[in-house]
Amino acid sequence: MNASAELLKELRIDRSAPPPSPSRKGLWITLIIVLVLALLGAGAWLVLNRARPVQVRTATAMAMGGDNAAASVLDATGYVVARRIATVSAQITGRVEEVMIEEGQRVEEGQILARLDPINADAERNLAQSQLASSQSQVENVQAQLTQAEAEARRLDSLVAQQLVSRSQYDQQVATRNALRAQLQTARRNVQVARDQLKISDIGKDYTVVRAPFAGVITAKSAQPGEIVSPLSAGGGFTRTGIGTIVDMDSLEVEVDVGEAYIGRVQPKMPVEATLNAYPDWKIPAEVIAVIPTADRGKATVKVRIALKSRDPRIVPEMGVNVSFLEDAKPQQASQQPQGVRVPVAAITERDGAQAAFVVIDDSHVQQRTLKPGATLANDRQILGGLQAGETVVLDPPPTLKDGDKVQTGTAADKS
Repeated sequence: MNASAELLKELRIDRSAPPPSPSRKGLWITLIIVLVLALLGAGAWLVLNRARPVQVRTATAMAMGGDNAAASVLDATGYVVARRIATVSAQITGRVEEVMIEEGQRVEEGQILARLDPINADAERNLAQSQLASSQSQVENVQAQLTQAEAEARRLDSLVAQQLVSRSQYDQQVATRNALRAQLQTARRNVQVARDQLKISDIGKDYTVVRAPFAGVITAKSAQPGEIVSPLSAGGGFTRTGIGTIVDMDSLEVEVDVGEAYIGRVQPKMPVEATLNAYPDWKIPAEVIAVIPTADRGKATVKVRIALKSRDPRIVPEMGVNVSFLEDAKPQQASQQPQGVRVPVAAITERDGAQAAFVVIDDSHVQQRTLKPGATLANDRQILGGLQAGETVVLDPPPTLKDGDKVQTGTAADKS
């Protein structure tokens, strides 16, 4: 029994003894592993973000103009419009048989655009031809009767002189002859009327062919084969009133609305610089054609017509455009030539309290430049220091863009 009791005492847990301390070596190993993983993650993040280029839009710094430099006195917005535009239609009501145009197609003056079903016009022309043939036959018939009547009158005239026939019989034959002469004149006039009717039917036949009134570009195709077209809006919404729309691209100009308070700054022949919304980096030289002598009471504006001096396929009707009315350029001395370069306003940003721009170098990295700005020129800005002509600057630089960052320019940037 004593042996068993001793064995039980050895198995008893001594709760008064302090618990064993954990291993400090394992704790340090865990901390070191966590720190290494954090450093590796941060390094990978920095490498990936530094390697990824920032997509940007760019523009080229241009040297300030010389003798033709002029400052903007007024800015306005408007649209490109065509002075010569027409919705081409047939002159008669008919069913479209063939349409030979498509949107964007260039056509010449007199070119056939469409044909209508000529069945009615052909029937009218055939009828006119038959009437002409009938009138000509009538002339031949009366002519034959008149020839016989004239011969009979001559024979009776000789018999009357010989007192072989009565004078009354001769007078009756002369009256018959004169009547036939009148009938012949009427028949000949009927032939002329039939010829004129045939010409009219030929015109009606020609009306089934729709031709271009002037050279231009088709901007809308309004009818399809099988549809009914009419010069008038007949038949409600089921009748087309036109075949298509043609625009003379050489007649494009700009119309802008200028506030009444500023219209005094605009004069005919005044130089203008136009910028299409679709091509903001393209400056188009232009000139004021006329100030329309009436105002819009509702908008308190006056319409101004502007001629574009550049003809380009990129300019199309209804495009939005910004225009800058310029002062007349004045000759300047060499010492008075404008200094510095001009860049779009979007290229200028603020960094560390100063105006700056980012210049693309090596076609892949940017360099921050502190600028010395000059005068404001419509959508551009004169830069007197910090940039050179021909350098490429970043437009609308992101706030996170820094000196030395890698960028990507070109088509990808333009699409963004």
